[in-house]
Amino acid sequence: MDIEKIRKDFPILENTNIIYMDSACMSLRPVQVIESMEDYYRNFPACIGRSSHKLGNKASLEFEKARERVKNYLGAKNAKEIIFTRNSTEGINLIARTLRFGEGDTVITTDREHNSNLLPWQELIKRRGIVHKVVPSNEEEKFDLETLKEIISKTDKVKLVSVVHTSNLDGYTLPVGDIIKISHEHGALVLIDGAQSAGHKPVNLKELDPDFFVMSSHKACGPSGMGCLYVRESILEKLEPFLVGGGTVYNSWYDKANYEELPLRFEAGLQNIAGAIGFGVACEYIENIGRENIKKHEENLNKILTEGTEDIEGLEIVGLRDYRERSGIFNFNLEGINSHEVALLLDNIKNITVRSGMHCLHSWFNSRGINGSVRASVYFYNNEEETEILVESLKGIARLR
Repeated sequence: MDIEKIRKDFPILENTNIIYMDSACMSLRPVQVIESMEDYYRNFPACIGRSSHKLGNKASLEFEKARERVKNYLGAKNAKEIIFTRNSTEGINLIARTLRFGEGDTVITTDREHNSNLLPWQELIKRRGIVHKVVPSNEEEKFDLETLKEIISKTDKVKLVSVVHTSNLDGYTLPVGDIIKISHEHGALVLIDGAQSAGHKPVNLKELDPDFFVMSSHKACGPSGMGCLYVRESILEKLEPFLVGGGTVYNSWYDKANYEELPLRFEAGLQNIAGAIGFGVACEYIENIGRENIKKHEENLNKILTEGTEDIEGLEIVGLRDYRERSGIFNFNLEGINSHEVALLLDNIKNITVRSGMHCLHSWFNSRGINGSVRASVYFYNNEEETEILVESLKGIARLR
């Protein structure tokens, strides 16, 4: 990859001296995405699926073209299987509300789930009387397949196994292929949270074969307030819409309605048309760079960060220690300095943007008695010089203690 050429696509990197290392929270957007959204607002700012004039037809065409782009990006079989959502969180909640759960049905997750893949199941415990079981990590902080086998084989009513693909804690990628295979062998459906994986490594849903998969556009160079939920078509046909209203039916009376074909019946109200268009362009932008290239580049930058800081006294890596298993996330604590203070120092002294706190993983941190951490997350637009500046900055902060 020509990193310096790529960086010119990102206005904030061209116009400021910011070192952006918070991409696990939200990635930057290239001009191609920004311009595609501006094109909609300037040249065909009309409704989709409602207005038959030229502007409406153009908007509808571009909206469905975006769905096709996302389908191709994820390797889904059919564009019908792609439902546009606001983000991964909404996609998970949609499944929690539309899949028919009964009292005693079991949902299995891991101990490193983002709140978005934890709280919906806690709510179903109260609302539907489901059972929620958590697969603890092994001594190496990795997913324990043997524990999953033990739990799923001893539980009669496992309805769903819902797991993160790549963890926003430390970038660890779970063995989702094995998880899906084991779950299906026991008759359970599988939901994969791809918020941290889809923009960073190859994803092919036809090969992975999950029943559900969620993705957030804002973590993959696309606009915020946009994402998607993939549902296997045979399952989607059986789900009842959760949000209903304009756009979900083609006819209605005072006592009944005829619902639209898939996936429109799940996309109520006027959609984020510009967001969908930008999402589709972002997918093609990343695909042109190559997710395998991105994966290798992130690993190289993480190597520089890991090896460059290993001699800093009191620096403790959070999560997995091996940089080869952490993609682009470098999560750490400096002994004697609060994580928020470290983040503020990096921002104020060197314009390095990182995230501090519990990263929506309160359950993981609380279970281990850790009061937050500092998370630097790199992406394909970061270069080696920036990672070396972070290393030297951390050495300087450590000397302040």
